[in-house]
Amino acid sequence: MNKSEKFWDNVSKTYDKDEKHFELIHNKVVENTKKYLNARDIVLDYGCATGTKTLELAGDVNNIQGFDISSKMIKIAKRKATENKIENVDFGHTTIFDEKYKRESFDVILAFNILHAIEDNQQVIKRISELLKSSGLFISTTPCLKEEMAFLTKFKLSFYLLLIKMGFVPNILTRFKINEIRDLITNGNFQIIETENIYHQLSNCFVVAKKA
Repeated sequence: MNKSEKFWDNVSKTYDKDEKHFELIHNKVVENTKKYLNARDIVLDYGCATGTKTLELAGDVNNIQGFDISSKMIKIAKRKATENKIENVDFGHTTIFDEKYKRESFDVILAFNILHAIEDNQQVIKRISELLKSSGLFISTTPCLKEEMAFLTKFKLSFYLLLIKMGFVPNILTRFKINEIRDLITNGNFQIIETENIYHQLSNCFVVAKKA
Protein backbone atom coordinates (compact mmCIF):
# COMPACT_ATOMS: atom_id res chain seq x y z
CA MET A 1 0.00 0.00 0.00
CA ASN A 2 1.47 3.39 -1.01
CA LYS A 3 1.33 6.55 1.07
CA SER A 4 -1.59 8.07 -0.89
CA GLU A 5 -3.75 4.98 -0.50
CA LYS A 6 -2.97 4.77 3.21
CA PHE A 7 -3.79 8.47 3.66
CA TRP A 8 -7.20 8.18 1.95
CA ASP A 9 -7.99 4.98 3.85
CA ASN A 10 -7.48 6.93 7.07
CA VAL A 11 -9.51 9.89 5.78
CA SER A 12 -12.42 7.58 4.90
CA LYS A 13 -13.47 7.39 8.55
CA THR A 14 -14.54 11.05 8.63
CA TYR A 15 -14.83 11.82 4.90
CA ASP A 16 -18.61 12.17 4.69
CA LYS A 17 -18.75 14.28 7.83
CA ASP A 18 -16.01 16.60 6.53
CA GLU A 19 -17.75 16.91 3.15
CA LYS A 20 -20.85 18.32 4.87
CA HIS A 21 -18.95 21.61 5.15
CA PHE A 22 -19.07 21.84 1.34
CA GLU A 23 -22.68 20.75 0.88
CA LEU A 24 -23.57 23.87 -1.14
CA ILE A 25 -20.85 23.05 -3.68
CA HIS A 26 -21.87 19.38 -3.70
CA ASN A 27 -25.51 20.20 -4.46
CA LYS A 28 -24.61 22.67 -7.20
CA VAL A 29 -22.21 20.22 -8.87
CA VAL A 30 -24.83 17.46 -8.86
CA GLU A 31 -27.46 19.86 -10.22
CA ASN A 32 -25.16 21.09 -13.01
CA THR A 33 -24.03 17.57 -13.93
CA LYS A 34 -27.54 16.15 -14.23
CA LYS A 35 -28.26 18.58 -17.09
CA TYR A 36 -25.76 16.69 -19.24
CA LEU A 37 -26.78 13.12 -18.43
CA ASN A 38 -29.38 10.89 -20.09
CA ALA A 39 -30.88 7.47 -19.44
CA ARG A 40 -28.67 5.71 -22.03
CA ASP A 41 -25.33 6.88 -20.65
CA ILE A 42 -22.55 4.60 -19.43
CA VAL A 43 -20.62 6.69 -16.89
CA LEU A 44 -17.29 6.41 -15.08
CA ASP A 45 -16.76 8.28 -11.82
CA TYR A 46 -13.02 8.81 -11.26
CA GLY A 47 -12.01 9.11 -7.60
CA CYS A 48 -15.53 8.45 -6.32
CA ALA A 49 -14.50 8.37 -2.64
CA THR A 50 -17.47 7.09 -0.58
CA GLY A 51 -19.74 7.20 -3.62
CA THR A 52 -22.13 9.96 -2.53
CA LYS A 53 -22.28 11.77 -5.89
CA THR A 54 -22.07 8.48 -7.81
CA LEU A 55 -25.21 7.21 -6.13
CA GLU A 56 -27.08 10.51 -6.48
CA LEU A 57 -26.46 10.46 -10.25
CA ALA A 58 -27.22 6.76 -10.76
CA GLY A 59 -30.92 7.38 -11.32
CA ASP A 60 -30.18 9.60 -14.34
CA VAL A 61 -28.07 7.09 -16.32
CA ASN A 62 -28.01 3.50 -17.57
CA ASN A 63 -24.95 2.43 -15.58
CA ILE A 64 -22.33 4.22 -13.50
CA GLN A 65 -19.00 2.79 -12.38
CA GLY A 66 -17.11 4.45 -9.55
CA PHE A 67 -13.54 3.72 -8.51
CA ASP A 68 -11.04 4.96 -5.97
CA ILE A 69 -7.52 4.11 -4.79
CA SER A 70 -8.85 3.71 -1.24
CA SER A 71 -10.30 0.28 -0.50
CA LYS A 72 -11.97 1.63 2.63
CA MET A 73 -13.71 4.40 0.65
CA ILE A 74 -14.98 1.76 -1.77
CA LYS A 75 -16.21 -0.44 1.08
CA ILE A 76 -18.33 2.47 2.34
CA ALA A 77 -19.61 3.19 -1.18
CA LYS A 78 -20.67 -0.42 -1.69
CA ARG A 79 -22.49 -0.42 1.65
CA LYS A 80 -24.39 2.73 0.67
CA ALA A 81 -25.42 1.18 -2.66
CA THR A 82 -26.72 -1.93 -0.89
CA GLU A 83 -28.56 0.06 1.78
CA ASN A 84 -30.23 2.24 -0.86
CA LYS A 85 -30.93 -0.71 -3.21
CA ILE A 86 -29.24 1.00 -6.16
CA GLU A 87 -28.43 -1.72 -8.69
CA ASN A 88 -27.04 0.13 -11.73
CA VAL A 89 -23.82 1.10 -9.99
CA ASP A 90 -20.50 -0.74 -9.63
CA PHE A 91 -17.66 0.27 -7.34
CA GLY A 92 -14.04 -0.83 -7.66
CA HIS A 93 -10.73 -0.39 -5.84
CA THR A 94 -8.45 0.53 -8.74
CA THR A 95 -7.00 3.36 -10.86
CA ILE A 96 -7.86 5.13 -14.12
CA PHE A 97 -5.16 3.09 -15.87
CA ASP A 98 -6.75 -0.28 -15.08
CA GLU A 99 -6.85 -2.26 -18.35
CA LYS A 100 -10.39 -3.43 -17.60
CA TYR A 101 -11.51 0.03 -18.73
CA LYS A 102 -11.57 -0.21 -22.52
CA ARG A 103 -10.98 2.54 -25.07
CA GLU A 104 -14.06 4.53 -26.11
CA SER A 105 -16.35 2.67 -23.70
CA PHE A 106 -17.88 5.56 -21.74
CA ASP A 107 -20.33 8.31 -22.69
CA VAL A 108 -19.40 10.47 -19.69
CA ILE A 109 -16.44 10.52 -17.30
CA LEU A 110 -16.71 12.43 -14.02
CA ALA A 111 -13.77 13.73 -11.97
CA PHE A 112 -14.95 15.60 -8.90
CA ASN A 113 -12.30 17.13 -6.63
CA ILE A 114 -9.50 14.92 -7.94
CA LEU A 115 -7.37 16.72 -10.56
CA HIS A 116 -5.51 18.73 -7.92
CA ALA A 117 -4.65 15.57 -5.96
CA ILE A 118 -2.96 13.41 -8.62
CA GLU A 119 0.63 13.29 -9.82
CA ASP A 120 0.44 13.42 -13.62
CA ASN A 121 -2.54 15.50 -14.70
CA GLN A 122 -1.65 15.45 -18.38
CA GLN A 123 -1.43 11.65 -18.58
CA VAL A 124 -4.71 11.32 -16.70
CA ILE A 125 -6.50 13.72 -19.07
CA LYS A 126 -5.08 11.77 -22.01
CA ARG A 127 -6.37 8.52 -20.51
CA ILE A 128 -9.80 10.04 -19.94
CA SER A 129 -9.91 11.08 -23.60
CA GLU A 130 -9.01 7.51 -24.65
CA LEU A 131 -11.80 6.01 -22.55
CA LEU A 132 -14.50 8.36 -23.82
CA LYS A 133 -16.56 7.62 -26.90
CA SER A 134 -16.48 10.08 -29.78
CA SER A 135 -17.98 13.38 -28.57
CA GLY A 136 -18.16 11.98 -25.05
CA LEU A 137 -18.29 14.38 -22.10
CA PHE A 138 -15.75 15.01 -19.37
CA ILE A 139 -17.32 16.72 -16.34
CA SER A 140 -15.13 17.88 -13.49
CA THR A 141 -14.86 20.21 -10.56
CA THR A 142 -11.52 21.25 -9.09
CA PRO A 143 -10.60 23.36 -6.06
CA CYS A 144 -8.47 26.21 -7.38
CA LEU A 145 -6.10 26.87 -4.51
CA LYS A 146 -4.45 29.89 -6.12
CA GLU A 147 -7.77 31.72 -6.33
CA GLU A 148 -9.94 33.48 -3.76
CA MET A 149 -10.67 31.64 -0.52
CA ALA A 150 -11.98 32.42 2.95
CA PHE A 151 -9.50 33.19 5.73
CA LEU A 152 -10.23 29.96 7.63
CA THR A 153 -9.82 27.92 4.45
CA LYS A 154 -6.51 29.65 3.76
CA PHE A 155 -5.38 28.78 7.28
CA LYS A 156 -6.36 25.11 6.79
CA LEU A 157 -4.48 25.03 3.49
CA SER A 158 -1.36 26.45 5.14
CA PHE A 159 -1.57 23.75 7.82
CA TYR A 160 -2.01 21.04 5.16
CA LEU A 161 1.03 22.34 3.25
CA LEU A 162 3.02 22.16 6.48
CA LEU A 163 1.96 18.52 6.92
CA ILE A 164 3.15 17.81 3.37
CA LYS A 165 6.51 19.45 4.10
CA MET A 166 6.86 17.36 7.27
CA GLY A 167 6.01 14.16 5.37
CA PHE A 168 2.81 13.32 7.23
CA VAL A 169 0.60 13.43 4.12
CA PRO A 170 1.31 12.65 0.43
CA ASN A 171 3.24 15.31 -1.44
CA ILE A 172 0.58 15.57 -4.14
CA LEU A 173 -1.27 18.88 -4.32
CA THR A 174 -1.44 21.09 -7.39
CA ARG A 175 -2.45 24.66 -6.64
CA PHE A 176 -4.38 25.60 -9.78
CA LYS A 177 -5.73 28.88 -11.06
CA ILE A 178 -9.02 28.64 -12.96
CA ASN A 179 -7.40 29.41 -16.32
CA GLU A 180 -4.83 26.64 -15.69
CA ILE A 181 -7.61 24.06 -15.26
CA ARG A 182 -9.20 25.23 -18.50
CA ASP A 183 -5.86 25.00 -20.32
CA LEU A 184 -5.13 21.52 -18.94
CA ILE A 185 -8.44 20.19 -20.23
CA THR A 186 -8.34 22.00 -23.56
CA ASN A 187 -4.82 20.77 -24.26
CA GLY A 188 -5.98 17.22 -23.54
CA ASN A 189 -8.09 16.97 -26.72
CA PHE A 190 -11.26 18.56 -25.33
CA GLN A 191 -13.54 21.43 -26.31
CA ILE A 192 -14.95 23.25 -23.28
CA ILE A 193 -18.74 23.64 -23.30
CA GLU A 194 -19.36 25.23 -19.91
CA THR A 195 -17.38 26.54 -16.97
CA GLU A 196 -18.56 27.99 -13.69
CA ASN A 197 -16.72 29.15 -10.60
CA ILE A 198 -18.73 27.71 -7.72
CA TYR A 199 -17.56 29.64 -4.67
CA HIS A 200 -18.11 28.54 -1.08
CA GLN A 201 -15.10 29.20 1.15
CA LEU A 202 -12.87 28.64 -1.88
CA SER A 203 -13.08 28.75 -5.68
CA ASN A 204 -14.14 25.53 -7.39
CA CYS A 205 -13.94 25.37 -11.17
CA PHE A 206 -16.79 23.32 -12.68
CA VAL A 207 -16.07 22.30 -16.28
CA VAL A 208 -18.01 20.42 -18.93
CA ALA A 209 -15.90 19.49 -21.96
CA LYS A 210 -16.54 17.43 -25.09
CA LYS A 211 -13.98 15.07 -26.57
CA ALA A 212 -12.67 16.77 -29.72
